[in-house]
Amino acid sequence: MFVSKWMSSNVISIDKNESLGTALRLMREHRIRRLPVVSKGNLVGIVSDRDLKGALPSEATSLDVWELHGLLDRMKISDIMTKSVITTTPDATIERVALIMMENKIEGLPVLDAKGNLVGIVTEGDVFRALVEITGVRRKSTRISLTLEDKRGSIMGVADVVRAKGGRIYSILTTQAKVPNGTRDLVMRVEISNSKASEIKKELAAKYGDVSVISDTE
Repeated sequence: MFVSKWMSSNVISIDKNESLGTALRLMREHRIRRLPVVSKGNLVGIVSDRDLKGALPSEATSLDVWELHGLLDRMKISDIMTKSVITTTPDATIERVALIMMENKIEGLPVLDAKGNLVGIVTEGDVFRALVEITGVRRKSTRISLTLEDKRGSIMGVADVVRAKGGRIYSILTTQAKVPNGTRDLVMRVEISNSKASEIKKELAAKYGDVSVISDTE
């Protein structure tokens, strides 16, 4: 799952010499929350809706509406933009992008090609869309989850039970987070009838203990 598949290629950007007023109008018009800032075609910064709000006068200002608009049109994007921009590339993985966003507490990354050209932007919304597709949750399916021993072949053992009952596996996700050492949580989404899902639950529970089986089709 690469960034190139999920990024927005039609990037709305702004020149560093444009005004705050122009930035506000662009964000409202296109319903976006951040703008890559360019100069002569090169990425030089990024500005978010929070940056713009932070630069606006407080509600207690004595400026009238015309003075306020005049102030916004005099202030330049280069004065408030973030100059140290974290970027990514089209061939980066969407999960690595998610980690970068989480660790740096940011909501979007400009995407640059090998020549440094701005070719897209990937946001937290794109990451969420990718998660939905990776998990297969958009399809009507049955979710099987359990904790099993973290050893070679353990996942195959569960998959074999599902396939033996005629199930079609849409996705398999595992994690070692927040489980006892030596184990892992497994979440599998499958296409299976409700009656066969009950049989799968019974067989897996006999082998692994507590098993959750939730069907979207019930």
